[in-house]
Amino acid sequence: MRSSDLLLVVDVQNDFLPGGALAVPDGDAIVPLVNRLAARFANVILTQDWHPPGHVSFASAHAGGKPFDTLRMPYGPQVLWPDHCVQGTRGAEFAAALAVPHAQAVIRKGYHPHTDSYSAFLEADRVTPTGLAGMLRERGIERVFLCGLALDFCVAWSALDARGAGFEAVVMEDACRPIDTGGSLQAAHASFAAQGVQRAQTADLAG
Repeated sequence: MRSSDLLLVVDVQNDFLPGGALAVPDGDAIVPLVNRLAARFANVILTQDWHPPGHVSFASAHAGGKPFDTLRMPYGPQVLWPDHCVQGTRGAEFAAALAVPHAQAVIRKGYHPHTDSYSAFLEADRVTPTGLAGMLRERGIERVFLCGLALDFCVAWSALDARGAGFEAVVMEDACRPIDTGGSLQAAHASFAAQGVQRAQTADLAG
C-alpha cells in the first residue's frame, strides 16, 4: 500500500458482534479478515462508538420508543437503537479477537448526549467535526480504505464523509457486514455510486 493510504477500522466492538446489544448479523466473521487487512497498512485508525447512558439515540431514552423506530431530532431523522456501546461497559470494548496493535489512534464517536454520530468525520448534525479530517491531511493521507460495522450505517457515513472531505474512499465490502434495515443497504450503495465511493474486495488489493 502507498504511504498516503490509511485503513479506517469502524466499530469492531462487542455490542455489534453476535450476542451483543445491537448485533450485526455475521459480524464476528469479519474480524480475522480485518486483522489480515490491517497488517498490510502502515497507517491504521480505529473508531469506537462511545455513548453515555441515556443517549438520545437509545429507544429507552424516549417514552414509548421502540428499537428501529425513527424520530425527528433537531439535526434530522434518528433511528432509535437498543442501548449499546455505553461508555465503560464490556459492550463498548473492541472485539477480543481484534488484533491491530499498530493502530495509531482511536476516534471515539457518539459521546455527545444529544447528538448521534455514525461518521468518523462529522457528528450527525453534519457540522460538528471529529477532527479526523484534519489529522489525516496533516499526515499526508490521500486515500482511506474502510472496513468494519455496520456497512450501511457507520462505515457508509464515514466513507461518504471521507469523500466530502476530499479523500479517495474505498469500502472493503467483504470486511464489513450490514444491518440492512428499511432499505439502508440499498441506499448506501446508491450513495456510494453517486458520490464516487469505490467498492472493493480484499482480494482486489495490490501490494
